[in-house]
Amino acid sequence: MWTHCAACDRRFFIPIVDLLKLDPAGIGNYGCPLVVKGEDEVRDRKAVMTGTNPDSKDRPKVGLVVGGGPAPGVNGVISAATITAIENGCDVVGILDGFKWLEQGDTQHIRSLTISDVSRIHLRGGSIIRTSRSNPTKSTEKLDNVVNALTSIGIKYLISIGGDDTAYTAYRVTEQAAGRLKTAHVPKTIDNDLPLPDSTPTFGYTTARHLGVTVVKNLSEDARTTLRWYLVVAMGRTAGHLALGIGKAAGATLTVVPEEFGDRRVTIKEICDIVEGAILKRLSMGREFGVAILAEGLAASIREDELAQYGTVEHDEHGHVRLSEISLGHVCKDAVRNSLSARGIKVTIVNKDLGYELRCADPGPHDMEYTRDLGYGAIKFLLNGGSGALISIQGGSLAPIPFEDIIDPETKRTRVRRVDINSESYEVAHMYMLRLKARDFEDPRKLESLAAVSKMSGEEFKQRFAYLWTGPKSGLQS
Repeated sequence: MWTHCAACDRRFFIPIVDLLKLDPAGIGNYGCPLVVKGEDEVRDRKAVMTGTNPDSKDRPKVGLVVGGGPAPGVNGVISAATITAIENGCDVVGILDGFKWLEQGDTQHIRSLTISDVSRIHLRGGSIIRTSRSNPTKSTEKLDNVVNALTSIGIKYLISIGGDDTAYTAYRVTEQAAGRLKTAHVPKTIDNDLPLPDSTPTFGYTTARHLGVTVVKNLSEDARTTLRWYLVVAMGRTAGHLALGIGKAAGATLTVVPEEFGDRRVTIKEICDIVEGAILKRLSMGREFGVAILAEGLAASIREDELAQYGTVEHDEHGHVRLSEISLGHVCKDAVRNSLSARGIKVTIVNKDLGYELRCADPGPHDMEYTRDLGYGAIKFLLNGGSGALISIQGGSLAPIPFEDIIDPETKRTRVRRVDINSESYEVAHMYMLRLKARDFEDPRKLESLAAVSKMSGEEFKQRFAYLWTGPKSGLQS
């Protein structure tokens, strides 16, 4: 019969009677020598590949759980952790649907994972054990249910895969377990907002950015061809990393992120004035088209009573506003178009949300490789006696970060890494944006040109738009 190597997918024709007599590397993880072995090795290989080890009751168990939204690379972590754990004498259990069932004390929604189950899944998007946003930290009873459920099925090591909310859940479960479980958290989110050092990305981000750039490049060409504006809202509940990463790489006309406004509240009018100002600046240059990217998290900076005017304000299991229920792009499109139309300026604007189509995409090469490092690193950390840490790879080496170091002492929640608008990286991004900047108000010729296309006087234009933030301080402003 034909078979293949679980690691390299090289195909072999092997007589069925000899199939189980291969060297462990033959079905293996490191090479493909076809060496016949004795009966003990046959039994061991069959047990590893099929999960039917008769001695499994004596083997420590690793539990894998995924929380929050999907991200490219989840399956890569599951695969690497499973293979590494099994090769090092552990059994692996996949916990279905995040903490949804565990918080109810339910231990039926689990599945054993073998090497055969996870072979090659690192190439695929989604999660073979699914995910959910269930939040057991809402009550001590739910946390107790999680810990008791895990220990009742013999889980000794727990690897959680998720973003800031799941990291916080892992932290609380670790506390509640009081040493009964050893835990590690693998940072997953296309938002790139977990507090990893030295700009280390969360897995899923680079793939999402790459695919987002492809979309925005195509929209930019469409805008040029049809003389229209696209208003793109990119996912990112708190931080603007994904929006800025896409906008900077794709050369979007402008990108607006919540970090521009610090910790203060923002109004819909202010966001719309930024977009309208960019449209007017482009018109003053003879350009009737462009692409503006807004970070979804801008909506979280708007007062809820104002948001309620544009849609139902709902909250998820972790208390966050469901931003997908607020059509920020549609609201801004209508407001900007109506403002321009009132002065006799006709501009075609199309809004588009960008995010859900990125989350379950097949991972790119960086995330394929990165998640193998993270899954391997999580098992290595746990089996070497570690517990209670966020897994990170720094300089090519495993560098776990204790949970205590990622918890904000004031909010008691996971700290969020936001865009540093004082960095040179942001300075570069802002310099290439075509939006209103300080020089537009200081140069009389620029101001006159802008006022003319806006059908305002120079003074009226300044009164309307000069209050807007005009970017980081730099000697290179344009």
